[in-house]
This record gives sequence, C-alpha cells and structure tokens, in this order.
Amino acid sequence: MMESFWSRMQVALLDRQRWNSRIELANAIFEYLEIWHNRQRRHSSLGMLTPIQFENTSTVA
Repeated sequence: MMESFWSRMQVALLDRQRWNSRIELANAIFEYLEIWHNRQRRHSSLGMLTPIQFENTSTVA
C-alpha cells in the first residue's frame, strides 16, 4: 500500500517541477497530503466519496 501511495505522489507532485529549496518541497508535500490526499481523494471504503462528502451525507441522515 505504501509503495502505491509513494508512486502516486511521485507522479502527481514530485515529477511535475524542480524544487528550489527543501522548504518549498516540504510545503508542497504538506499541501498535497493535507489538501488533496486527505480531503479530496475518493475512498472506496466510503462508497467512493471524499471524506468531506461522506461526513456531510452521514450527518444529514
């Protein structure tokens, strides 16, 4: 599972540009993890909903 995650991050983030500093790269990785991976990626265990969509539908019902 981790190899799959790292390969997705490599293609989606790391291979797309050249980073000028470690801090710039660290900030980009943080944004990728916190904003896209954790909040926007659809999860099969949640019925292919994002976590936010799942929370919104489960609190309404």
